[in-house]
Amino acid sequence: MNRDEVTAAIVAARLERGISWQELADLTERPVVWLTAALLGQHPIPAGEAKLVVDALGLNPAVIPILGAVPVRGGDPALAADPTIYRFHEALSVYGQALKELIHEQFGDGIMSAINFSIDLQRKELDGAARIVVTFDGKFLPYDWTAGA
Repeated sequence: MNRDEVTAAIVAARLERGISWQELADLTERPVVWLTAALLGQHPIPAGEAKLVVDALGLNPAVIPILGAVPVRGGDPALAADPTIYRFHEALSVYGQALKELIHEQFGDGIMSAINFSIDLQRKELDGAARIVVTFDGKFLPYDWTAGA
């Protein structure tokens, strides 16, 4: 099996067994957003945690090394057309420049790491309506133009 086939098998087995992403995250003691991304092919999963997921989903243990392989990160460009994903692109298109300016003003010349990074998604209620709260938590990495000189 290749990584895409493993991902499809994970999604199918999870749905067939009625197991939530949160239940798999709890089983592995990993954050739900990280584990979901990993199971969808964005992160390598350590063998012990991969075995827990494989056992819970009734998958062939032969997929464990595939889950542990370093992936090609990113996504299918066609996913950008999905309305949920597109709204994240839209939000960053509208607020990205302001966030960049505020990062530089408050931290200096640098970037937020997406490697030394965590992300969380929470649900909250406000005025009787469900709200989505997404938190990006990335290490500030200053540009160092003298490194390696």
